[in-house]
Amino acid sequence: MKILAIETSCDETAISIIDARGGFSAPKFTVLSNQLFSQASIHAKYGGVFPNVAKREHSKSLVPLLKLALKEAKILEKKKKPILSEKDKAFYTKTLSREHELSEQFLTFIKNTKKPKIDAIAVTEGPGLEPALWVGINFAKALSHSWNIPIIPTNHMEGHIVASLLNNSQKKDEISIPKISFPVLALLISGGHTELVLMKNWLTYKILGNTRDDAVGEAFDKVARMLKLPYPGGPHISKLSESVADGSSRYKLPRPMIHSDDFDFSFSGLKTAVLYTVKKIPRLTGKIKAEIANEFENSVVEVLLSKTKRAAKQYKVKTILIGGGVSANKRIREQFKNSVAELSNTAFYVPNQDLSTDNALMIAVAAYFRTMTRIPNKKTKVKNTILKEQEKKANLKASGNLSL
Repeated sequence: MKILAIETSCDETAISIIDARGGFSAPKFTVLSNQLFSQASIHAKYGGVFPNVAKREHSKSLVPLLKLALKEAKILEKKKKPILSEKDKAFYTKTLSREHELSEQFLTFIKNTKKPKIDAIAVTEGPGLEPALWVGINFAKALSHSWNIPIIPTNHMEGHIVASLLNNSQKKDEISIPKISFPVLALLISGGHTELVLMKNWLTYKILGNTRDDAVGEAFDKVARMLKLPYPGGPHISKLSESVADGSSRYKLPRPMIHSDDFDFSFSGLKTAVLYTVKKIPRLTGKIKAEIANEFENSVVEVLLSKTKRAAKQYKVKTILIGGGVSANKRIREQFKNSVAELSNTAFYVPNQDLSTDNALMIAVAAYFRTMTRIPNKKTKVKNTILKEQEKKANLKASGNLSL
């Protein structure tokens, strides 16, 4: 089954094409293409993601990325006679009315390009920035109309869960998912999310804990700004933190909610504590910045690890995974790997560095699993009737809801 996936939830524009097979029992994927354009350098001058700028960049990048993906997958073919009916042109113009540049590029592309051998289109429906999400959703609707293939609305956080399980095989461009033992505990950490999710089986979730204010990635970025570090802040804080040889710091910060009875998180107070600390310092030297960065990172890791280990013991989980952009943090990866090793009969998974941040490959894989639950005969290709069923259920709402 070939799936084309579109991801535009924040500041990465991504398109991936996979050939999926094996169902839940032995899922395997051939990555035909995995394209990504990061807007990080564009948003750096704002010190964070500016939604309307993200929307504009998605509009500019989607068609060029799609062309690259189809070409790499060897399924890009030009029409011998470019043609586009007035009825179809009116549909595309209306669907993409809020993305003028995308609309113009799309009309040219679709008029000159044959329908590729794709079975379904996966698109991130949320959570994320609504202006950014809508660009991808409307793009998917336009492609679906042109190619007469179904859309699979896909949850962004579910994508991060499956990304943690993707393993490279010995063959180039081949990936698989190992057989995992349930229950699974997923810690999802990114710029907009900090949550602990329990999975008792594939695609069944219970959110045990959530952030009450700032997400952990957001806290990293805000603290980086206080220390006059570039955006995105996480990598710069980690680099500074590593320069503290003995790991010591004269500046002590709180470990928010580490002893609370629930599994919720709060990083707003930690961020404020850093602010008050910085205000008391007449001159922020490189050494002082490094010590504050180190103490801040230590606090974050201790809180995340403490809550995760306690939830793992309470729910007797067999597998722990972490996902999301902040899972790229070196200290978090090392501390979790070492701590989970101390738990008996518990496996640990973390995504490859290139799959930690937002990408379309994870959306394609998550969509494949969702499709498996909706097709009685798993060897049968997706039927076009699924399009209306899925749109009715999900309403392609560009949701900002954190729930899976």
